[in-house]
Amino acid sequence: MTRLSHRDPVPESLRGAIIALGNFDGFHLGHQRVVAEAVDWARAEGRPAIVATFDPHPVRHFAPHVPPFRLTGLDQREELFTAAGADTMLVFDFDDDLAAMSATSFVRDLLGIHIGAGGVVTGEDFTFGKGRGGNIDVLREVGAESGIATRAIGPVGESGQTVSSSRIRDALKAGECEVATRLLTRPFTVRGTVIHGDKRGRELGYPTANMDMGTYLRPRFGVYAVRGRVLATGQELTGAANLGVRPQFDPPKELLEPYFFDFSGDLYGQEIDVSLCHFLRPEAKFDSLDALKAQMEQDCEQARDLLGGARND
Repeated sequence: MTRLSHRDPVPESLRGAIIALGNFDGFHLGHQRVVAEAVDWARAEGRPAIVATFDPHPVRHFAPHVPPFRLTGLDQREELFTAAGADTMLVFDFDDDLAAMSATSFVRDLLGIHIGAGGVVTGEDFTFGKGRGGNIDVLREVGAESGIATRAIGPVGESGQTVSSSRIRDALKAGECEVATRLLTRPFTVRGTVIHGDKRGRELGYPTANMDMGTYLRPRFGVYAVRGRVLATGQELTGAANLGVRPQFDPPKELLEPYFFDFSGDLYGQEIDVSLCHFLRPEAKFDSLDALKAQMEQDCEQARDLLGGARND
């Protein structure tokens, strides 16, 4: 897959493409339906399929003070879009200029003249342009004048409710990993580089691969059963992880700290994925380190059981 910025020249081979347009942060069931429609349309007409996403998220641009809420990073989205059959990821680098662009100009000048879109698929509730002045009706009207056909996908339901990134975030904040996994069609996964910590886990007999949560959403603080993957090698891992501020130790320090079962390699500086599969318990402060170690042993046994007794080679 190729990755383009909206500021880049668009190769002639991509002009006339069908574009799936949205934020696609979680790339959940609803997003997948939009992209599938664009890919099928593109294949039926022999056109390229492009998935367009926004980064940073417009909310981050207009309200930089809001707590982190991302469900995926750009590299993760690229992998997901590739697996969905798209040829190219187009990143709208959201800045002051893009925020000030009228809805008409966004469709006519950016999608039409600059990108040369042949068709656009988006959700029925998608808004765009200055002051969110554009909607599906504007897209259809201005798009038709610019030679861009438009298709809209209605809400996708699950368990009697609409699938949305907000619903997924709420589930994660409540520690409801299984709900988030069902809506995403995969576990919520944090990707980051393993950093050096204060070696507390090693001293307790549970060496951890410490990670900064960065711009990712903060799920409910506590202990999780997790699956991991080392990006450089593809090695799959299983373990238990603490996410939070470690109330047993001073000073408080927010980290994601996965301990991978039966693993003895060096992960420092490696980029890894950590998927939160099951919430085990909230963070807690114990009367002693021995009590903490006893609980950690129970946590690991429970995580092994939930993950199918898997062991890392």
